[in-house]
Parts: sequence; structure tokens; C-alpha cells
Amino acid sequence: QVQLVESGGGLVQPGGSLRLSCAASGSIKAINAMGWYRQAPGNQRELVAALTSDGRTNYADSVKGRFTFSRGSVKNTVYLQMNNLKPEDTAVYYCHAEIQNSDSDYYGLDYWGKGTLVTVSS
Repeated sequence: QVQLVESGGGLVQPGGSLRLSCAASGSIKAINAMGWYRQAPGNQRELVAALTSDGRTNYADSVKGRFTFSRGSVKNTVYLQMNNLKPEDTAVYYCHAEIQNSDSDYYGLDYWGKGTLVTVSS
């Protein structure tokens, strides 16, 4: 019964900015980790940024210094601020979360959003 919903994608010019959001809802006891992935046409899905339960954030080398992954004031919501966007950033961006559904769960389960399209083009 867990859902991840992304929003904020769209068409932007090179050098522009977008902020993506991901909201998790449903049967959630704990979120162990959340991350953003992207997949361009013809390519495999790749990690963009990941936030673990200990507070560490990992970024792909291609987005370091341009993208920022953060937790918002709204519960179970995270954001990906994307600045200085490049045509190479064009992809469908997916939100991922490892979630424990109840007290009986020993391990978290993987959940994925449906994705939001980001197009960077002149």
C-alpha cells in the first residue's frame, strides 16, 4: 500500500533549474533510505543521489556541485534541486525508497515511483 509520487519535471533550457519532489505515503513505519535515479533513452538506470538513514548523501560524479538532495519540512517528502542543467541530464527521474511497513518487518522493501520526465533542450 506504499506509493511514491514524483513531481516537478518539465522542459527547461540549458543552464536552467528544476526542483523535483517525491512524497511517500501508505503503510510506513520507517524509511531506511531514499534516492533519485534516472534513465535516458537507450541507457540503463543510474544512481543520481542517495540519502541513507545515517544522514549521508552520495552523488553521481556527473551531478556533483549542481544537484542537491534534501529532506523537506513535510513528512516523508524529499527534494532534488537541479541547477545548471545540461542536455545530458535529460532523462526520466525516478524516486526510490527502502521502507519498513510494520513492526513485524525485519528488513525494508524497495519501492519505486513512476517517474517524472526532465528534458533539457534549446
